[in-house]
Amino acid sequence: MPCFVPFNSSLDLTFFVLRSVNVLDDEIIHAMKLFSVQAEDLGCVSSSVMKSIHGNLVVWYGAWMKRSEENRCMLRTALLSAMENLSHLGILIDHGFYGVRAGESKDGGANARFSSGDTVLLSGMIPASADDTDDLLHACMSILRSSFKDVKGSRAGVCLQCRDRPMVAILHVWESLQACYSWLIAADYRNNIRPYITSFSNDAQFDIFKVVYVSSDDGLNFQIPCSKAAVGSAAGN
Repeated sequence: MPCFVPFNSSLDLTFFVLRSVNVLDDEIIHAMKLFSVQAEDLGCVSSSVMKSIHGNLVVWYGAWMKRSEENRCMLRTALLSAMENLSHLGILIDHGFYGVRAGESKDGGANARFSSGDTVLLSGMIPASADDTDDLLHACMSILRSSFKDVKGSRAGVCLQCRDRPMVAILHVWESLQACYSWLIAADYRNNIRPYITSFSNDAQFDIFKVVYVSSDDGLNFQIPCSKAAVGSAAGN
């Protein structure tokens, strides 16, 4: 079963972005797979690990059963503590809880779905000021609905808003890496897309990732010593 990002607000969504530090890709990816396995004990219902195709970024995505603000804070604390245990493998450069504000899929489904081997384009935008957040969000939603919907090779797109600080993100799933490249070239991001959001954001970044693991992958059989468990079980549900 693929990993999924629901278009409704039925789940809490988290993203953790790490920059690997002088380690082999296999090491940090293996550690993040362990992280996914143990996150299930805290209520994670779907997760994935994505590796930057051109850089050294690794993204962990997790979807959780919704919980109270107090329990969400407890979960955040547990996850950040676990990330500290991985500091010898990667530097945590971004993280947060997100909510979905809009979604589109070619098959008409209510989720953006992706499996190991798929290509995902992630874009992150910080508003120029807190007052610009809504305008930036609506600009990104318009881009998603108009620019992505009819593009060849596009499977699904989701516009997300961070709950922890002013930030807007887009997750876009592609049928292939070539399809993603073709869209980036044809869309001419610098001249056609960036001017559309420049008035509302001074910092817009994107990267292309390969999905290297989803929590439903078969054949995962890790031995996890209790004394070295990455994620504790103290967070409330």
